[in-house]
Amino acid sequence: MSLISAGKEYPVGLSIVVPVYRGAATVGALVEALSALRPEGGIEIVLVNDGSPDNSGDVCRALQQSATVPLTYIEHARNFGEHNAVMSGLRHARGAYVITMDDDLQNPPEEVIRLYDHARLGDFDVVYTRYAVKEHEGWRNLGSSFANWVADQLMDKPKGLYLSSFRCMSALAVSEVVKYRGPYPYVDGLLMQVTQRLDSIEVKHFARAEGRSNYTMRRLIRLWMNLATNFSVLPLRLAILAGAGMGVLGLLAALYVVIEGLMGHTPSGWASLMTVTLLIAGVQFLILGVLGEYVGRSFMSANGKPQGVVREVVPARDEGRAP
Repeated sequence: MSLISAGKEYPVGLSIVVPVYRGAATVGALVEALSALRPEGGIEIVLVNDGSPDNSGDVCRALQQSATVPLTYIEHARNFGEHNAVMSGLRHARGAYVITMDDDLQNPPEEVIRLYDHARLGDFDVVYTRYAVKEHEGWRNLGSSFANWVADQLMDKPKGLYLSSFRCMSALAVSEVVKYRGPYPYVDGLLMQVTQRLDSIEVKHFARAEGRSNYTMRRLIRLWMNLATNFSVLPLRLAILAGAGMGVLGLLAALYVVIEGLMGHTPSGWASLMTVTLLIAGVQFLILGVLGEYVGRSFMSANGKPQGVVREVVPARDEGRAP
């Protein structure tokens, strides 16, 4: 069954892209639940094994053979990160709309149809999900809130729009996003550059069925850095303001010392000098760090660091296997 959208015909109405990492215990149940859905235009599933150290690859290959809906399996040669895995999945998605979701069953599959219909019937390019209650650990919720606050400051997005990995995108948005070939993709940043036809709906969020979150504080910091340095020059502008501010403070401090000396008083001693010196040096090193991050990322991009290396693609059988 095909679907015609915006004057174009697509093999399926909805593609589901799932990055898989340590998901051997949950991805089977997710595929089973998704396969039972009957969205307008049909459904396909794209699983991207992002170098998972467990037996997720074997599980995904078995699912590809037994799936009752078209299922494509993609395997990365190593772990490149969630957004890199999503980019690989988007390049193999054939639907008029594409939903991305995690493999941990925290996003209930029954919400997929509602998300898809909201985007399709409302003619939105991107529809995000938001949660009344998030069943993540406290530090993870805090990190997500901070990332969304940073996105509010750095990206051209509606204030307060929650950026979730459970999102629906039109084929138009997907076709533009996958043109990015740099090694540090941030899918939401790319989407904000493509369209402002955005919306969000509230969905349920369940506790993780198995294991722990694959996001560590280190991974979250890397995500923040991708957001801050790939899609905005605001950090550089803040560095300029910080340098100018410290320059003004240094000038005022020098003027104070001169006036104090002219009045016959002994200028302030070692403590005040060291305080000013350390303060200025700290800001200078901060500015150098920001500049170094931009230069380093430019160097890695120019050096051809891959966004993702696909070891294997097992294409979908369009007819699936009869249940």
